[in-house]
Amino acid sequence: MASSAGHDDYALARVPSGARHHWFSVATQRFGQLSTLASFLIGATLGFGMTFWNAVLAITLGAVVLEVLTIFTGIAGQREGMSTSLLARWTGFGTGGASLIGLAISISAVGWFGIQNAVSAEGLVDLVGGLPGWAWSLICGLVITAIVVYGVGSMAWAAYITVPAFLLMAGWSIAVELGKHDLGALTSAQPAGPPLSLLQGTTIVAGGFIVGAVITPDMSRFNRTQGDVVKQTVVGISVGEYVIGLIGVLLALALRTNDVIAIVTSTSGFLGTLIIVAATIKVNDWNLYAASLGVVNFVRQAFGRKVSRAAVTVVVGVTGSLLGAAGVLDSFTGFLNLLGVLFPPIAGIMVAEYFVSRVFRAPLDESRPSGSLPPSAPSWVPASLGIWAVAAVVGKYVDWGLPSINSVVVAFVLYTAAARLGLIRGTGTAATDDGEPDPVPGAAEPRTA
Repeated sequence: MASSAGHDDYALARVPSGARHHWFSVATQRFGQLSTLASFLIGATLGFGMTFWNAVLAITLGAVVLEVLTIFTGIAGQREGMSTSLLARWTGFGTGGASLIGLAISISAVGWFGIQNAVSAEGLVDLVGGLPGWAWSLICGLVITAIVVYGVGSMAWAAYITVPAFLLMAGWSIAVELGKHDLGALTSAQPAGPPLSLLQGTTIVAGGFIVGAVITPDMSRFNRTQGDVVKQTVVGISVGEYVIGLIGVLLALALRTNDVIAIVTSTSGFLGTLIIVAATIKVNDWNLYAASLGVVNFVRQAFGRKVSRAAVTVVVGVTGSLLGAAGVLDSFTGFLNLLGVLFPPIAGIMVAEYFVSRVFRAPLDESRPSGSLPPSAPSWVPASLGIWAVAAVVGKYVDWGLPSINSVVVAFVLYTAAARLGLIRGTGTAATDDGEPDPVPGAAEPRTA
């Protein structure tokens, strides 16, 4: 799975069958996305506000929601061999809407990339010292950038190292801390914090990875079969949510706190701080990867330029690292959370179009056997943009039910109904590029440093 520094990872093309990976390779990376500090934090949040068995139920409901959505978006990505922002051109959004999706994904992903680098830096300051937090944050960002430049091949090897390391920390946490407590007492203990309802708990679980579900095609396009998508989803989400989430629940009940950093360092000390760094690497590489794919698609559609994903990775990674090190991104957390409401409806529209309405499906079916892209795509699909906006507003302001799921369902229902009424129509036509980046004058390969 090695790749060169100039490897573009088919950012603007279908992934050919010869470049697909064994399902275990992709599943390891999917599990790496889920078995993270974020999942640990979600579990600790539940354990701080819910009893153990209510937390189990919340995790179960949230995991089922995520699995269903992830499987559908993942199968679409696997069949077509396309990333989310590329596939969106023929799944309800047109080239203009797809470029907006790519931009939104990029802004969100690079924002969280910088913020998580800063979190990792805090652990390094406590562990190693010697450098200020901003310097460690910058170093972490540049290391991850170097990994992502080489694409999913090097990211897979990073996952092979960091996923087991994180699981060792989780096992150590159980052995050391939970060994001091009676497990039966913990499963019947009352939470230490303000109570959370089952609805709130399920929302936390489902919302914690909803963006990951939307961008599943970025990863699943490297799968060989639909069965591989199902296997990696069930293994990744079920094991990731339950193993890491329930450890967080039990430790929060045992230590009476939802401070993840305190939980990790109090149970694992030196090892725990090292694993914080490993956990950041194995989820943050996919943040940067998704950002690079989104930027490539946006630049192509907005400016008519085909740029190298590797070169974009360097620019975006360095920029995100600098902003994170300067602490600028901390003030944008609210904005990044707001962007999060924009993503669930995307999945609802894409699934409705690809599996039910199929207004734009024929060009995909015709071009798939040759491994090429359809020759053209609609420039805009106005009705889809309106449905996207309405569903996002519902997710943001309607309190009943699960906000992220509300927006997905509203988008799915409205799009399906609009398609049946003949309202889903493209305006204009955009020719499809060949997927190869434009040559850089005077340079044989894209710069990577």
